[in-house]
Amino acid sequence: MNISDVMIHVSENLDSEARSALEAQMRDLDGVIAPRFNSGKDHLLVVAFDPDKSRPIELLGAIQAAGYSAQLIGA
Repeated sequence: MNISDVMIHVSENLDSEARSALEAQMRDLDGVIAPRFNSGKDHLLVVAFDPDKSRPIELLGAIQAAGYSAQLIGA
């Protein structure tokens, strides 16, 4: 299995409960291995995923479908 990372900037100010809920939601997506917000940089979500099962644009779309404004960083 290949593992890639993508960084996603979430525009909204999320409290710890909302960040945890979004991480859990991302874990349910096919190919997602480890989503995590960076401590101290609460707008940045790093998602480790299997590029054979998912693409960064799909991960971004899942966050946007949840009602958040977000952008891929460095893509």
